[in-house]
Amino acid sequence: MTKRIYNGKLALALMAAVMLTGGCKKFLDRQPLAATVDDIQVGALEGKVLGLYGAIRNSANDPYCGDGFENIPWIGMNGFRSDDAEIVADPGASAWHQTYDNFQYTKDDWGAGLYWDKHYVFAGLCNDALDEAAKNNYTDAASIINIAEAKFFRAYAYFDLVRTFGDVPKIDFKINDPKDGQVAKSPAADIWALIQKDLTEAAGALPLVWEPKYAGRLTSGAAKTFLAKVMLYQQQWEASLALSKDVIASAQYALYKPYYKIFKTAGELCSESIFEIQAYKAAGDGNTYWSRLGQTQGYRGSGTWDLGWGWNTPTDSLVASYEAGDARKAATILYSGQSDGGSETGGYGLTVPASASAKYWNKKVYNQYSDYLAAGQGTPNNEAQNTWVNHRVFRYADILLMAAEAANEIGGAANQADATTWVNMVRDRADLGPVTFTTQAAMRNIIKHERRVEFAMEFERFFDLVRWGDAQSKLPGYLPRNKYYPIPTSAITANPKLVQNPDWE
Repeated sequence: MTKRIYNGKLALALMAAVMLTGGCKKFLDRQPLAATVDDIQVGALEGKVLGLYGAIRNSANDPYCGDGFENIPWIGMNGFRSDDAEIVADPGASAWHQTYDNFQYTKDDWGAGLYWDKHYVFAGLCNDALDEAAKNNYTDAASIINIAEAKFFRAYAYFDLVRTFGDVPKIDFKINDPKDGQVAKSPAADIWALIQKDLTEAAGALPLVWEPKYAGRLTSGAAKTFLAKVMLYQQQWEASLALSKDVIASAQYALYKPYYKIFKTAGELCSESIFEIQAYKAAGDGNTYWSRLGQTQGYRGSGTWDLGWGWNTPTDSLVASYEAGDARKAATILYSGQSDGGSETGGYGLTVPASASAKYWNKKVYNQYSDYLAAGQGTPNNEAQNTWVNHRVFRYADILLMAAEAANEIGGAANQADATTWVNMVRDRADLGPVTFTTQAAMRNIIKHERRVEFAMEFERFFDLVRWGDAQSKLPGYLPRNKYYPIPTSAITANPKLVQNPDWE
């Protein structure tokens, strides 16, 4: 007999589980009351852990953490500081322009404070789930997977924190009293070690693939990809290469073509997707499943061109960096006052209005106004501007280029041949001819270029420049002390054991 759910805790678990189902559609597009207890086989942690998929994205409700991961503070830290993107479209954003584009960091920046706070709130949600698992000794198969998911997400939070601030407090336990969170900073090496441990354990426990109704849920491939990147950041080339090869050998992923379609609805959870933060927007959904990632970057206009805030726009430097014939350029750059390129490049056959402030826009979040109305309720200011855009976090192209970089740094004829093959796979998808290996230094520069144009406007560039040691030569105004942002004053006020980063005392 079918049983409806009325118990509060079960309802919470059911709602979270239902948010992760949906076959080829986004797993968010389900109504909770359509399922029953008999339909759901879950572990004791399912409600808390599946809720993390929404908490990292959503900006609507506390304690959701989207303002720290998908909103302007995250885009500022990860996007504005690169030479690919800038904040010029909003006349009221001059302070942000100075702070992030011009590297005039400030300890009292509210954006940095929100970035810090929301990352620790999210890590706390992960710790809460892990604490419950430990106290109750959950060892069933479903709970083992849930534990792995929580560890992946905790690593995700600390990855941002350590590369942004350096030494930070390591809170890998549940906070029962506010004073429990008042701990001193740990060395960055300890934070990296925690991230590696969490991801190693996650990779060993997560499944290789999920059944279609759980499309987009974390897999062992996602954990290995993330760990490969962590090892790359620390120049542990052999470990990064081994992990990347594991992902390649799994045969679970493939480059998706044409390139522009990766960033359209058709490209969500496509063959190239290793992990994405999913979003959804429809009339009457209560602003539950949406994300600000696309809204913050969409074309800033009025009427049918009221598509977003325009807070992350391409630079002249990025536009000039593409080779002739590179299909990625037309899929990434939207030009003010020109045609949007039509359907062959991700456009709609429209002419983009001229703008007094921005010459270019981020085409990877470009949608037309009819999509805006279809997603929302057809009324102004309904928060529907591009709020359904998924955040592509890890793509297969990243694995190929990380593998190429690690192989090239290790050296040797076999690794050089592999590196060349992997780079050319990415170039072929972009309709470019192959490159040949000449020297390690030359291949290093080729890989750096490929990473720039492949992931343009996808928030890789700034931290790539920093880890390569190229930031000062490529970023006007950048000084060595700009590698790490100052600890926000609000965080130091809340935690008397915190001390400011040495270069910002």
